Amino acid sequence: MNTELSRFASYLRELVRSGFYGENFGALALNLFALQFKGNLAYRTICKARGLKPETVGHWTQIPAVPTAAFKELELTSLAPGESTAVFHSSGTTAQIPSRHFHSAESLAVYEASLWKWFDQNLLSNFEFRTPNLELLVLTPTPEQAPHSSLVHMFEIVRQKFGLPESVFMGKLAADDSWTLNFAATIQALKAAHATGKTLTLLGTAFSFVHLLDYLAEKDLRLQLPAGSRVMETGGYKNRSRTLSKADLHALTTERLGVPRENIVCEYGMSELSSQAYAVAGGSFQFPPWARVQIISPETGREVGDGETGLIRVFDLANVFSVAAIQTEDLAIRRGDGFELIGRAEQAEPRGCSLMTA
Repeated sequence: MNTELSRFASYLRELVRSGFYGENFGALALNLFALQFKGNLAYRTICKARGLKPETVGHWTQIPAVPTAAFKELELTSLAPGESTAVFHSSGTTAQIPSRHFHSAESLAVYEASLWKWFDQNLLSNFEFRTPNLELLVLTPTPEQAPHSSLVHMFEIVRQKFGLPESVFMGKLAADDSWTLNFAATIQALKAAHATGKTLTLLGTAFSFVHLLDYLAEKDLRLQLPAGSRVMETGGYKNRSRTLSKADLHALTTERLGVPRENIVCEYGMSELSSQAYAVAGGSFQFPPWARVQIISPETGREVGDGETGLIRVFDLANVFSVAAIQTEDLAIRRGDGFELIGRAEQAEPRGCSLMTA
């Protein structure tokens, strides 16, 4: 066990839980970089190949970022053999080699503290009604059916926080192991929420929502979810459904489920990260205070100006036992300290990030 990283993980977890607003982010990032350089052999090799080490890096923006593709080929972890208790894989087509993000009980504790704090703030904090007047419905398979999905693990933690049974998961595996829905059970649960008047939080991937909305259209059904209900959609389509723009997806959600646009929240997450970004429909994505985002020009390697397009680079302090600095293949427009997601860069493999155009 890496005791230095364990201490950092414990400290960060308490910061997140008690209310961390980004103070001393730079110092924490440089401290974590030094610990990861020391404890993560694959990462140290990458840094040395670039001629960078903790002694020569003076600002968090100079910390070497690892491309997401490296997680497919290398074990980018500070965990010793036998310490890993879970592995999250990137989603995508079955022909692709997935990225791997190794977790232990300690790293999952940081991950779960991070995901719940930011989820609560972005999905639940301004609900007029709090638990036990909240209901939850998840349009994915259960954790047992999708043990390597970071998204499903995230939804499972939310379910546990709600104190609800596993029956809130409406998804199932098709014959080819793709995700589909139990439509009868989903419609029954949506109607039950309407009948009880309990505020509903409906979570799922973009393609799962398309499956549900197409089913409602086929049956000529329109449901009016209780006032205050919210929808959180995430990810792309990966050839699992027809492709819709975000505007069309959200318009159909309002039409068929009665959820107003301002109550539709978009999530941006990756298996290689431990923190997520959220945006209200039509707004810009924001990561929590323990993460920073840069939009990087692929031509110059420098951060672009406001309103300009580049690749998303994330510095996530919650990635304690892997790599904090991640270079994605996702394009975005810089919007102040947030971003507007565009989609995958050309020639990048489709995966669990958004494939939709704005």
